[in-house]
Amino acid sequence: MNNEDNTIRLAKRVADMVPCSRREAENYIEGAYVTVDGEIVEEPGARVAPGQQVALLPDATLLDIAPVTILLNKPAGADALACLLPEARSKDAQRIRFVKRHLRNLTACLALDKQASGLFVFTQDFRVARKLVDEGATVEQELIVDVEGEIADNGLTLLNQGAGKVSWQNEHRLRFAVKPPKPALVAKLCADVGLKATAVKRQRIGRISMSGLQPGEWRYLQGYERF
Repeated sequence: MNNEDNTIRLAKRVADMVPCSRREAENYIEGAYVTVDGEIVEEPGARVAPGQQVALLPDATLLDIAPVTILLNKPAGADALACLLPEARSKDAQRIRFVKRHLRNLTACLALDKQASGLFVFTQDFRVARKLVDEGATVEQELIVDVEGEIADNGLTLLNQGAGKVSWQNEHRLRFAVKPPKPALVAKLCADVGLKATAVKRQRIGRISMSGLQPGEWRYLQGYERF
C-alpha cells in the first residue's frame, strides 16, 4: 500500500478480486486480459486507486503465452529492434492477438549490418535460436546486392568460388546464395573482382523469405513454417 496516494499494485488488486495467487494475477495482466477503467493494462506493477474500475475479460485464461518468432523487413540504416512497433505489424499479423510480452526477451538471429536491409529474425523460441544462432553456419541465406563498376573477366567465377552460388539478376544486381552466411563480407568480395556493392538486401533465410512484407513491417513466424 502506498500511504501517500492510497494506490496499490494492479497485480494485488486482481489477486484479491478474482481471487487467485499473485503469480496468476500477473499472468492475467501480462496476457492482456485485465482492464482498468475500460483500457487494457499489461503491466502488473501499474498502480490503481480504490475508485478505479478493474475487470477481468470474459475470455481470460492462464494458459502460457507461447514464445513467438518475428520476421522483420528491416529498412536500410534502421535499428532493427526499434522497428518492432505494434502498429508496424503486417495485416496478417494483426489477425493474431498481440500482447506486449511478444516484444520482450527477444534474441536477434543472424545480424545484418545497419546499412543492409531485408529479412531480420527475432525470437523467444529456444529452438529457433538454436537453429539460427548455434547452427547458423548450415543455413543458407539469399542476398540481393546492387553493384556498380566493371567486373573482372573471371569475376563471377571467383565469386562463386569464394561465396557460394552467385549469379547476375540484371546488369547492376547480383544474387548471392551463401552458406555459411557471410553478408558482412559481400562488399569485400565484390571489391576483389572490381565491383562496388551499393546496397545489400537479405531476401531469404533457409526456407523463409520476406515475401509480402513492406519495408519496416513485421509478422509472426507461423507454426507450420520452418527455416
